[in-house]
Amino acid sequence: MDQRRVVITGMGGICALGGNSDEIWDGMKQGRDGCRPLSFDTRDLKTAIGCGITGYPENDGIDKRHGLTMSGISRISVIAAREAVRNAGLTAGEFDPQRAGVVVGVGIFGTDAVDQSYVDIFLEKKKRAHIFTVPRVMPSGPSGHVSIDIGLEGPVFGVSSACASGNHALISAVDQIRLGRAEIMLAGGAELALVYGPLKAWESLRVLARSVCRPFSADRDGLVLGDGAAVAVLESYDHAKARGANILAEIIGVGMSGDASDIVNPTVEGPAAAIRNCLADAGISADQVGYINAHGTATQTNDQTETRVIRAVFGQAADTVSVSSTKSMHGHCLGASSAIELIACINAVREGVIPPTINYTTPDPLCDLDVTPNVARDRKIDIAISNAFAFGGTNAVVAIKRV
Repeated sequence: MDQRRVVITGMGGICALGGNSDEIWDGMKQGRDGCRPLSFDTRDLKTAIGCGITGYPENDGIDKRHGLTMSGISRISVIAAREAVRNAGLTAGEFDPQRAGVVVGVGIFGTDAVDQSYVDIFLEKKKRAHIFTVPRVMPSGPSGHVSIDIGLEGPVFGVSSACASGNHALISAVDQIRLGRAEIMLAGGAELALVYGPLKAWESLRVLARSVCRPFSADRDGLVLGDGAAVAVLESYDHAKARGANILAEIIGVGMSGDASDIVNPTVEGPAAAIRNCLADAGISADQVGYINAHGTATQTNDQTETRVIRAVFGQAADTVSVSSTKSMHGHCLGASSAIELIACINAVREGVIPPTINYTTPDPLCDLDVTPNVARDRKIDIAISNAFAFGGTNAVVAIKRV
């Protein structure tokens, strides 16, 4: 039996580059840097910069009763999901809710709710935490709230695999459609990393940049954390065609792997296996890929290892494929990163534009790829892949094709 085709019919997002997916893509094409000084009381933090959300609506329209049980990641997930559903032309009553579901990936949890509970108890000496701290904190909260807001009664669950969570959510949604469990799946990722507790923890790892994010550049000094969410509407090809949907792109392959090596240090073999699995699932060769949206965190270990990974899989084609890290613009949004990066991949194949790696100043001989430095490039491509390689050695890769 032929495998069911999965297409993307809508996209929504919110991050440092803007309050919707069009603004985010425009920011990527323009090479806009979303890094700026933190806008809250940083107390004793050494970190002073991050990629905070811009374009948050003055009124997000979320029901006050539902809002009481929401953390920030649930709110931005609902905002992104509503945009995706509007863009897909989906209207309540025009699809079977029991054949529609949602999966949202998060790297951590409702960090703002956890931090607030610590402030309440330890600083303000309150007797108890907020009554809805548990539903605010749970990692599956974004998926649950999106399902409630949109009215999705099919497969609804969350996934968490650190910085690969967004791609793992997309892959999980693809599986639901391929297996015939759903005709429509909303999928993406969300994260609020710019919160005191998580920032304090990341400081301890000594991987945070002092000024800007410079992936693949020899003078890089670490990653810049960011907040954001992005959600895509995935449909079976037959369902999308039957309702006359505008198809943005097709997901032609997915691949996963585990390093089984070290909780924080990546291997070459694990990520390479995920890419090869993705290419095999898509039924394509490496030289058919025109663009790689790299994991590209701007740490020395990640950038140099990912370069070796790409060369191991692509061989001679590694010299001609376009590569870029859009994290240089929207920051590392942890579980949301690869969902936001899907916006780059979809539009790269649709418009024939490769978004740049900004803040690039000095070539690193151990990162000898065409990383599209500083300025977007016109290039007609048919296929793009998005890499997500996470702590824990969890790797997830998605291949997108122009339609």
